[in-house]
Amino acid sequence: MRHRKRNIKLGRTASHRDAMLRNMAQSLIEKGRIKTTVSKAKAVKPLIDRLITLAKRGNLHSIRQASAILYKTSLVKELFTDPVGRFGTRVSGYTLMARAGLRKGDAAPMCVLQLVTPEVKSRAKAEAARG
Repeated sequence: MRHRKRNIKLGRTASHRDAMLRNMAQSLIEKGRIKTTVSKAKAVKPLIDRLITLAKRGNLHSIRQASAILYKTSLVKELFTDPVGRFGTRVSGYTLMARAGLRKGDAAPMCVLQLVTPEVKSRAKAEAARG
């Protein structure tokens, strides 16, 4: 049965969408934050969560599964080096999505998608405490 198997199509073919989401995931792992549209960010969030969960498992099968998704082996190595130190005991929710207004050309809603690390979490708490 295919219950609840729907994904966000983003107006692209399946191969184009897969390649775009993989590239976005690579950029997010490499740089730590990316600026994109809200719908693309919502589409890439589950992929990032799955990759980080694989990294926290850390066995050979997980490395091979992550290598099948990510194109660069250097990013796989970076992802699998100390994931527990980077993400702690967090079970899910490894990304933070902050709205960034509208794009100038077509008024598409934009957001900044970033990986949650201990310093991002403490910075968010400090900003919330200020007001």
